[in-house]
Amino acid sequence: MSRLLMNRRRLLGTGAALGATTLFAPSILRAQTPVKIAGIHASPVENAWNSVLHAAMVQANEEGVVEYTFSEGVSGTDYPRAMREYAEAGNVLIVGESYAVEREAREVAGDYPDTAFLMGSSGEAAGDNFGVFGTWNWEAAYLAGMLAGAMTESGIVGSVGAIPIPEVNMLINGFADGVAAVNPDVEHLVSFIGTFFDPPKAREAGLAQIDAGADILFGERIGTADAAQERGIKAIGSLIDYTPRYPDTVFANALWSFRPLVDAALADATAGNPVGKNYTPLSLMEDGGNDISYVEGVAPADAVAKMEEVRAAIKAGEFEVPRNFDEPA
Repeated sequence: MSRLLMNRRRLLGTGAALGATTLFAPSILRAQTPVKIAGIHASPVENAWNSVLHAAMVQANEEGVVEYTFSEGVSGTDYPRAMREYAEAGNVLIVGESYAVEREAREVAGDYPDTAFLMGSSGEAAGDNFGVFGTWNWEAAYLAGMLAGAMTESGIVGSVGAIPIPEVNMLINGFADGVAAVNPDVEHLVSFIGTFFDPPKAREAGLAQIDAGADILFGERIGTADAAQERGIKAIGSLIDYTPRYPDTVFANALWSFRPLVDAALADATAGNPVGKNYTPLSLMEDGGNDISYVEGVAPADAVAKMEEVRAAIKAGEFEVPRNFDEPA
């Protein structure tokens, strides 16, 4: 299982590049020795969503809080086996994604009641040891949409997503709601690529939207900004900060941090408390779980000011961004 138990040299080398994606890193109760946790990534860790999970656990590893091992590119058929091997290896917490293997993942968790599992899932928590989470950076996407709605000159914007599951739908709908809040006449094009990691396919979907008139793209999937860069238009990133990679293209990002969620689950697991609950609400902006970043001087100053007013209201709990899990039209 050399694929599963990655060596420390690779682990720390990856962490240096990804650590900046976390929004903040609160300390958790430290044990005398690091707690063993494992990450099972269905996609490569450079995939935006997986990179956020990976960065949070790498950061905790570097702080001495945990001893983190991981595997990436794990297929659905191999996923239950990976879960079992990490459980057998004595990991206190196993972090992964059960979207494609809900039944199998829950069966494994049932076989290891003393191991805590924290899984990205569209389903509910189960028992005492199967916790779930979703990606709630739709508040930041709404704010990015406000900027896009004020900036578009063609009156058409586009979004490229993975698969129309509730979390992806909510993110794209959040962006669309932000656009409509400042410019209700804007047309919003939506494409799904049918997988969680295929940058070339996301690029092709983005190019098609540009050909249809879109002059700003929201990239729920990595690869979208490549199309924007190729055609000389602006783009918005999701989950991580894409601006350094596309400095003249990506002007805003709907960031997400996994650290509040993994800290809470790890604290529960080490304290002997049940982790069979939904940790998703810790992704809310008022808890530091998501936020917008943007390049100053790109969006009009009045649009930025208006967006910042809403941003402050969200953080203060005075404004609630609509939650719409329906598949975007």
